[in-house]
Amino acid sequence: MSTPKGGPDAAGNTGGRVLKYVDALREAVDQEMTRDEKVFVMGLDVDDHKALQGSTRGLLQKFGPERIFTTPLAEDAMTGAAIGAAMAGLRPIHVHIRMDFLMLSMNQLINMAAKAHYMYGGNIKVPLVVRSIIGKSWGQGPQHSQGLYSTFMHFPGLKVVAPSNAHDAKGCMLSAIRDDNPVMFVEHRLLYPTEAFVPEEQFELPPGKSRVAMPGDDVTLVGVSNMVVECLRARELLADAGVSAEVIDPIWLSPLDTDTIVRSVRKTRRLIVVDNGWTMCGAGSEIAARVAEALGPEGKFQVERIGFAPTICPTSPSIEEQFYPNPARIAQAAHRMVKPKAGEWTPDPDRAILAYQRQFRGPF
Repeated sequence: MSTPKGGPDAAGNTGGRVLKYVDALREAVDQEMTRDEKVFVMGLDVDDHKALQGSTRGLLQKFGPERIFTTPLAEDAMTGAAIGAAMAGLRPIHVHIRMDFLMLSMNQLINMAAKAHYMYGGNIKVPLVVRSIIGKSWGQGPQHSQGLYSTFMHFPGLKVVAPSNAHDAKGCMLSAIRDDNPVMFVEHRLLYPTEAFVPEEQFELPPGKSRVAMPGDDVTLVGVSNMVVECLRARELLADAGVSAEVIDPIWLSPLDTDTIVRSVRKTRRLIVVDNGWTMCGAGSEIAARVAEALGPEGKFQVERIGFAPTICPTSPSIEEQFYPNPARIAQAAHRMVKPKAGEWTPDPDRAILAYQRQFRGPF
């Protein structure tokens, strides 16, 4: 375990323990399964030797097959079983691997899990965590690359969280497991190897609080999940052009902390929301609409949404480059917004590559 020379931890201190995102997820589940015997893990390949890229490594050996076990390819039925276990007083963590395949269990999640507490007058709780992975990976194409979390933001009764760094991954996972309502836990696969300062002790990051990742004055960049990292990279490129960008990480998408974003946009009067999905009816649309509602009486501000290209996800890497947002595109959009009379600006290609290769340690 390496210890960097500087950078703040959750308490604002420098130094400390560094952990990978995937290891922070595993540690949170391990600690909570140790603390509470009602917590168990189920899902496709959770007990496989590869341990879902390491996120469940060692849990089978420590807790046994009654508390961590694989499930058949029957998403609807297994989700129903997980909901039933939660209603009966257990605290299941149901791993679906790819978010795309949550579509096969929508009736259970939307009509059962999300509504049970309300329909039974508060007498039923559904403490269920649903883990799913989003993000591109070696050309997996149309059915394995979607970020569908905005769909789940639409429904009351579901919480949605998409942490962007290892510190938040642990704190959010502990909060999600302890929540008495169903939580959709969104994990971007490109974040798994990234590192952050993570306390060894248990701590929670409860729903409904965003974070200013880096301050700025000229434009507000709001990134969702891995797009926080891309916005931080774009911020470096913009600094070369004399543009100061403030980067905000929403963390919890539902409930959504709009106040932190509104305060930033009130200062910069410019907002760009960068999403891991299509812009039509996406998380970015909701964030932009809420800011517009809050600032409407105060006068104009500029807003732009960036997300997937409006087409089906390609499998070719060369076309993928045009499909997904990247730091250069984000920086160019922000530069146009801040300096509309300066003409078209393109970041130095070598500088853009260096920014893209840089790892950022949260929570920044």
